[in-house]
Amino acid sequence: MEKEKEKEEKEEDELKATGAEALTDGRSGLRIRGWVIESFNRPILSSSAVHLWEQNIGTSHLPEMVFGESSLLLSHADSGIKIHFSAFDALKGWKHERLPPVEVPAAAKWKFRSKPFQQVILDYDYTFTTPYCGSETIEPNSKKLRVDGVLMRLRDTRMYCAFGSDNREKPIILRESCWREATFQELSAKGFPSDSAAYGDPNLINQRLSIIMHKTQKLKVPGAMLVSWLLLLMLTIQHQFHQRSIL
Repeated sequence: MEKEKEKEEKEEDELKATGAEALTDGRSGLRIRGWVIESFNRPILSSSAVHLWEQNIGTSHLPEMVFGESSLLLSHADSGIKIHFSAFDALKGWKHERLPPVEVPAAAKWKFRSKPFQQVILDYDYTFTTPYCGSETIEPNSKKLRVDGVLMRLRDTRMYCAFGSDNREKPIILRESCWREATFQELSAKGFPSDSAAYGDPNLINQRLSIIMHKTQKLKVPGAMLVSWLLLLMLTIQHQFHQRSIL
């Protein structure tokens, strides 16, 4: 309990040092330089909601547990910019990309069982890797994935904002997306550990995986001025939309 209290006090001091303040009234997030960054933690979808999602996405395959109403929202009241991350949009991106399933050694046994009713056919990307990197609107407002012994895939999205001296200025926002990937065989050939337990730290993974795609997008808002850089998501509650799947 004492360590938890010390941790909370340290986080409070870090927020104050940047001019940020925690949200009140039971809300989870912070307010900083005209921005409100808020996370919403909701329960697992009911079976009826899952069925509706399957219809809307066009699939009969969803993760076993979907926290569908959980989300992360970044909003700037004066400019009307809103950037949000949602599970539904992430799964729509997964469906649209249609990556092939990752083959694991056990898959061969599943495919060749003698009795047809015992066969397990994986004809979809069961890791649910998605190209989704957030949705943005203007109103008048890393995913780590690991398939043990086979593959590691990291899809990381970072949002940067330029803060001006006047909070009413419309901000400039950059979104950086980076996809990295490597098989354990490739990592071993480079002299890195082949034991999946050695890759629990996303920062370490980031240094060892090959870059598949890297792009930076500028979200334009008329009248915005570039003054200084701050990484908004560093201070948010660790509500990461990185995917993680361990087999």
